[in-house]
Amino acid sequence: MEDTQTPTPRDPRAFNAYRHGLTGQVMIMTPDDEAAYTAHCQSFHQALAPEGAVEKSLAQSIADDQWRLQRSAAIDLTRFSMGMAEPDQYFAHHPEIDAAFAQAVTWASEAKNLNLMSLYEGRTQRRVERNMKMLKDLQAERKAAFQQVVDEATLLAQFAASQGEPFDVERDFPPEALPPQFAFSLPKIATLAAHKSRVAAAKNHSEATRQPLRRAA
Repeated sequence: MEDTQTPTPRDPRAFNAYRHGLTGQVMIMTPDDEAAYTAHCQSFHQALAPEGAVEKSLAQSIADDQWRLQRSAAIDLTRFSMGMAEPDQYFAHHPEIDAAFAQAVTWASEAKNLNLMSLYEGRTQRRVERNMKMLKDLQAERKAAFQQVVDEATLLAQFAASQGEPFDVERDFPPEALPPQFAFSLPKIATLAAHKSRVAAAKNHSEATRQPLRRAA
């Protein structure tokens, strides 16, 4: 007997209006999808470690595109599963052969949509690769600029110590002396400069203590 029952419409209350904390965009999702999407984005931001608005925006774009790729794969698998549930057109009276027939029929009937999906995935993957390169280039530029600032701060700290003066990072590094495109932390710069100065002093001390031993030998 054919089931003619009308499908029950999805309750609109099953969706949440979710405003993204980084982009500010409103997204409509089920509570489960919202939780999965939030965890997905957090994992990408943690792995990519972006700093500043531009890097964070690129990281978010990468996370969103990876989410789209995963959703596309899920849609692909679901469509083939739907084909398995449809009435069979070919019978071999063997479960595995009948399943292969059903998949082939689904592929043939959905060839246009599957091809569009493949094009969509290819474009999305290329965008991920392009954004990853941009992010890595920005991060390399930022790290190089930061290292230069730390090296300069180390020299200034060592010079101040040689003059018997305290090192004042706020005095020696006014905003005009820092790269304007990056938000560097002065306390972090001072901490790293002090660390490098101590390491350099420790190396000098170690070398000085070795020299008498070499002469004695």
